[in-house]
Amino acid sequence: MHKYVIMGVQGCGKGTQAKLLKESLDLVQISVGDIFRWHIKNHTKLGAKVKRIVASGSLVGDDVVEEIVRRRLADHDWNYGFILDGFPRSASQARFFLESYDINAVIHIRVPDEVVRQRVLSRRLCRGCGLDYNLISHRPMVENICDVCGGQLDSRPDDTPAALAERLQDYHAKTEPVLELFRGKELVLDIDGTPPPEQIQAEIRSRLGV
Repeated sequence: MHKYVIMGVQGCGKGTQAKLLKESLDLVQISVGDIFRWHIKNHTKLGAKVKRIVASGSLVGDDVVEEIVRRRLADHDWNYGFILDGFPRSASQARFFLESYDINAVIHIRVPDEVVRQRVLSRRLCRGCGLDYNLISHRPMVENICDVCGGQLDSRPDDTPAALAERLQDYHAKTEPVLELFRGKELVLDIDGTPPPEQIQAEIRSRLGV
C-alpha cells in the first residue's frame, strides 16, 4: 500500500502531481482544499466559516483541518493507498498525523516565490463547471470564457497580490518547519517544481521507486 503526503506552497503544482500519481497507482487523492470548496459550494455551516477565513487570505485553523482529515481517512476507501494534498500545514497538524498514520514518503515540490506569484495570479476558475485555467499554461480559446460550458472565468476570491503575500509569509513561517519534523523521520523527497509537469512526475516516480 502506498501512503504519501505531497507538500509545497500554493501554486507549486502539487495538485497536478498528486492527480498524476493517483491515476498511475490507483490511489485515493485527498485534497483538503477540494473538501473545503465542496462545503462552500453546498453552503454548509463549515463552508460558511471556511469562506470567511479564506476571503481574508488567512489559513483555516488546525482544529478544523484535523477534523476534516480525520473524517476523510476514516472512510477507508483507499484500498491501494492515498496521497494527501494540503495537509499538514503546521507542526501541530504534523504531530497529529504522525501519531495517527504511517506514511511511505513526503513529496515536497519546491518552487521559488516569484514563480508562485506568476502562476497563482494567472489562475482562473469557471463559474459554471468549476474547470481550472491558467493564463500561462492553459488559456481558454476565447478570453474569459470556458471552453467546455461557456461559463465566465474569474480569479479566485483569494488570488490577490495581498492575500498571496500573506499566504507565502504564513507558509514559510509555519509550514516549512513541518518539513523538518518529517526530515527527522527520513521521509522527505525534495523535488524541483519548475520543469514541465511530465518531467516532474517522472522524477517523483523515480525517487519513489514506483
